[in-house]
Amino acid sequence: MRFTLRQLQVFVAVAQQESVSRAAGLLNLSQSAASTSITELERQSSCQLFDRAGKRLSLNALGKQLLPQAVALLDQAKEIEDLLNGKSGFGSLSVGATLTIGNYLATLLIGGFMQRHPESQVKLHVQNTANIVQQVAHYEIDLGLIEGDCSHPDIEVQSWVEDELVVFCAPQHPLAKRGSATMEELTHEAWILREQGSGTRLTFDQAMRHHRSALNIRLELEHTEAIKRAVESGLGIGCISRLALRDAFRRGSLVPVETPDLDLARQFYFIWHKQKYQTSAMREFLELCRAFTAGVQRSDEIVLPNIA
Repeated sequence: MRFTLRQLQVFVAVAQQESVSRAAGLLNLSQSAASTSITELERQSSCQLFDRAGKRLSLNALGKQLLPQAVALLDQAKEIEDLLNGKSGFGSLSVGATLTIGNYLATLLIGGFMQRHPESQVKLHVQNTANIVQQVAHYEIDLGLIEGDCSHPDIEVQSWVEDELVVFCAPQHPLAKRGSATMEELTHEAWILREQGSGTRLTFDQAMRHHRSALNIRLELEHTEAIKRAVESGLGIGCISRLALRDAFRRGSLVPVETPDLDLARQFYFIWHKQKYQTSAMREFLELCRAFTAGVQRSDEIVLPNIA
């Protein structure tokens, strides 16, 4: 065997970062050591793996074929190393979660996983759906928990649990007394919404696709809690997951506005790369997620600690 695991590790890092210097920083190597590793790998195999344009490196056709196999081999090697070190094989896990899932479900799930496997190292990345999909596609994270649709050809998508968005307002808002609104009334309101690229915004836009041009979008914010605070302050009405609003509705600090004309139902999904080697940590974490929501029809029915 003419290549080493270290060479494959450098190859994967350069492929993901599209830069030798950034890959070297990630692996705590000097730039010259990382560059030598790639050069030796290509020389030993008599193959070129990257197209070079200045300092930017992008995978060529052969490199794209090699990447998933290299990632899988490194994952398997890490499992072997853990077993030889007397660990259970649950060494590391990198999970990406969209904002609603990340804030209200993922931390509890990861906490449960780490209680079962205290030796494990888990990283949680909370970003919007578009960014999580991109990271999964580039093998930067093991799996994603998302609240928006994913149609990437390289990614496996599995349904998890149903979710529903709800329009909401402050208790002093005129719509609060009525508890419902027509499409005509909604088009006259100021809206506080999630940013483009989020699963929540995608679901909202699809539901409002025939009326979007008429909407008065006052603010676009990246954080669910910021939207809740803005709506509480009377800046407008919002639309986010019922899961994120459950405690606020219970306290009365925010009020749901039912919208019979809008279909705001959606799904939470698991995603991972189709060619990604599923480690034992990935398999167990997915099983834990499914068990957590077993028997639940919708996300806001999940029993959780009180959310402030």
